[in-house]
Amino acid sequence: MLKPVGMIAQLNQLVFSIDLVGNPVYESGWYKPQRKQKFYTLWLFSKGKGEIIIDGKSYIAEPGKLFVIVPGMIIERRVISDQPLEHYFVRFSYVQMYKEKGNWISRSSDEVPFPIQGSYTIQNVPHILQMFEQLYHLWKRKGHMASMRKTILFLDLWLDIARDFRAQKVAGNTTAAIDMTIDYMVNHFSGCLSLEDLSSIAGISKSHYSRLFKKYTGYSPIEYLTQLRIGRAKELFSLSDYKLKEIANAVGYKDEFYFSRIFKKHVGISPSEFSNTNTPFAENK
Repeated sequence: MLKPVGMIAQLNQLVFSIDLVGNPVYESGWYKPQRKQKFYTLWLFSKGKGEIIIDGKSYIAEPGKLFVIVPGMIIERRVISDQPLEHYFVRFSYVQMYKEKGNWISRSSDEVPFPIQGSYTIQNVPHILQMFEQLYHLWKRKGHMASMRKTILFLDLWLDIARDFRAQKVAGNTTAAIDMTIDYMVNHFSGCLSLEDLSSIAGISKSHYSRLFKKYTGYSPIEYLTQLRIGRAKELFSLSDYKLKEIANAVGYKDEFYFSRIFKKHVGISPSEFSNTNTPFAENK
């Protein structure tokens, strides 16, 4: 399975359209023969027990089982218990659209495979189920405001699914320790922070902390800190008329020339180029 961080990175580049939301119930004995799927669909099972055969491989459908269906899958379904089988589904479409170094990139779903597909297990079932229920009830409402709320909720749903996957990989007190150091970095990135400082806050060894942090965020601790600093520097260049040295100092770099090299490495252009392009005060500098 794609790592949760990688999943979010790819989902973050997609623009979604919600095409249909439903909550079907299938009685005992129900069966649907093989059929080639035409749509992208998200299923979450809430009651009963069934069998889903995807491209010849059998999966159990029961409460907490999540299926991501993509066009072209051959699927066969049946109820295998005396109780009705119930699930929520969201049919959707998407395009890839994101901005990279000042240019918009746009691709159709035919060009960009969906980042995840197949069968998954949800750990925090009540929370994810509640989000499906909210989306189902919201689907019945019409109008532009309701449409925007549906889109936002659908994005939140994907985010919480990724969080659930991440929680299954990094469990217990470790998650809280990593979150605590992230909060500390967010509030103290302008100061002098070392790997030793952060692992001490987490209460674990440097090597173990580095491995867990990368698994949790997709970045090493120092890479994450650098991203925070560069992000804040971009804000300051865009929203203030501070000089280069002032901004470098404000985000934790005492040497403005070193800061300039780091900035260009991560952003693709120099601080002065970024400033001239993004700040209304550029002409006054």
